[in-house]
Amino acid sequence: MQRIVILGNAGSGKSTLARALGEQLSLPVVHLDRLFWEPGWVEPDAEQFRERVRVAIATDAWVCEGNYARRTFDLRLPHADLIIWLDTPRLTCFTRVIRRSVMNRPRPDIAVGCSEKLDREFLTFLKFVWTFDRGYRPGIEAVRLAVGPQVPVVHLRGTGQIEAFLRNLGPSSAPCRATTS
Repeated sequence: MQRIVILGNAGSGKSTLARALGEQLSLPVVHLDRLFWEPGWVEPDAEQFRERVRVAIATDAWVCEGNYARRTFDLRLPHADLIIWLDTPRLTCFTRVIRRSVMNRPRPDIAVGCSEKLDREFLTFLKFVWTFDRGYRPGIEAVRLAVGPQVPVVHLRGTGQIEAFLRNLGPSSAPCRATTS
């Protein structure tokens, strides 16, 4: 396992799992939000973002967390060895997003100059989090099936399954005890 893509709702634990996998497997971690956002939450030019992703995954080994399905799956999935879908309950995601926004600490997975704040955009983002499984996940899954149907998928739901998955990994092992689809 040398190239891992982690998908899931905001607040599902993608960044945390990516850091843990990167450390455990000695792999570099690519945070797509960090590559996407410009200071002040400004969106970059589409090709500029794609070029950043191309450069970040040009190596033989990485853990890449973030969805951006229509923008980057064609770049990432043909090279991926494994996809991990975090099936974190939406209430957990919702609570985590609120907590991290209220705490407003610097995060290594977000671009410099992008601070979280409680404003109108935040309320729109909370709606996205709450409706992710019904409104956004099916589209992400459709693109995954179109671009990378051959890539094995592991579904992890909750902290216990994530911890068990990490325990079962060695420095170069493949996942074998998690639920796959």
